[in-house]
Amino acid sequence: MYKTMKKIAITMGDAAGIGPEIIAKALYCAEIRGCGTPVVIGDRTVMEEAISLLKLPLKLRIINSSDESKAAAGTIELIDIGEIKKFERGKPAAENGRACVSYIKKAVELALKKKVDAIVTAPISKEVLKMAGMKWHGHTEMLAELTGTKDYAMMLIGGDLKVILVTIHTSLKSVPAMIKKESILKTIRLAKKACDMLDIKNPRIAVAGLNPHAGEAGIFGDEEKNDIIPAIEEAKKLGIPVTGPYPPDTVFHKAYKGAIDMVVCMYHDQGLIPLKMIAFEQGVNVTVGLPIIRTSPDHGTAYDIAWKGIANPASMLEAIKLAARLKI
Repeated sequence: MYKTMKKIAITMGDAAGIGPEIIAKALYCAEIRGCGTPVVIGDRTVMEEAISLLKLPLKLRIINSSDESKAAAGTIELIDIGEIKKFERGKPAAENGRACVSYIKKAVELALKKKVDAIVTAPISKEVLKMAGMKWHGHTEMLAELTGTKDYAMMLIGGDLKVILVTIHTSLKSVPAMIKKESILKTIRLAKKACDMLDIKNPRIAVAGLNPHAGEAGIFGDEEKNDIIPAIEEAKKLGIPVTGPYPPDTVFHKAYKGAIDMVVCMYHDQGLIPLKMIAFEQGVNVTVGLPIIRTSPDHGTAYDIAWKGIANPASMLEAIKLAARLKI
């Protein structure tokens, strides 16, 4: 399954959230040691508390560079950014937001310099980024800017579903105006790139319509006729194996049954609702289009259960394993 042992940087995420806990739990699993060499980028104080809370037989080893990583069993290797000395569990704070950005910047630096092969990001909060005065809404936009990437998209994988989004974090009322041929074509091209990253041979890419019944020949909306269909036809001319638009209420069933490899979705919840229905605890977020590999658990900071020892690490496990499989 894993042709090479990748070195994987794992950013700690929001100290007040479940990131430190799910990282410790995931790295305690023997299967992770078989797919890559993990290096955590975060704060010593926080990771020590997480290990203590969970009472896991793990040791924290501080390293200065990913080059020093040895992947020793029973050890979490940490590049200590040293920004957090004290924090309040389960509570958003500006200093945590600033620290999150520092972890991510360090991970990107290492990835661009080929010091690590992939990045896995533990959850951060849009709220703490705003509190810290940051302009980004989340990881996706931040990573795109830090890597100088213009064309990118959010892909999510869960169970037998793989979806990629034309629009991401925007209000539902704003979506129709953003459904343009150019953005749809860009996402279809990135869907093909995502299939290549997953080593899917002869991929079957399907495009969901925006409207009920995919517009029903313009009766329920003209986005399909004016923009979605022209984008699909243009993609076909480029040699991309894509079909659609399909009615949104049937396309995910086809994908779930194995007839489709990737669904191009028009907006966030169109893709996320079916995916989370079948794989709520195992979903993984991938940023497609970056010059580096980046995956993330498909959930948030979960302040309500943070630092209680009960957070499920399944999505983090899947994110690490997927990062080891993906190729650019």
